[in-house]
Order: sequence, then C-alpha cells, then structure tokens
Amino acid sequence: MANPKSRHTRCRRDRRRANWKGSIPSLVKCPECGELKLPHRVCTNCGVYNDRKVIEVIEKTEI
Repeated sequence: MANPKSRHTRCRRDRRRANWKGSIPSLVKCPECGELKLPHRVCTNCGVYNDRKVIEVIEKTEI
C-alpha cells in the first residue's frame, strides 16, 4: 500500500477538517397547527402530512 513519505503539518490537517461543521436544519410551518417541523415529514404536534391526518397524536400528560 502507498504510505505518505513525510508527515502532514498541523495547518494542513486543520484546513482539511475545517469543513466538518454542522448546519441548522431548515424548518417550515405546519399548515394545520403552525408548529415548526422538518419539511416533507409528518407534524409531530398534530399528525398531519400533505393535508391528511396520518397519525393519531396522544396528548402528553403532566406527572
């Protein structure tokens, strides 16, 4: 296998790793309840997707 002839510098290593940053997901408003959700996903608040009720959402109870 090919091996590097000499060691890469810290600067070169860090420049390569500089592009591994996270990104904020884009959010859209649900047309039914107005809650923010990921696009092309079922709304976790009301259970609606593409103007249809897809899942039945159970309300959370306080303990």
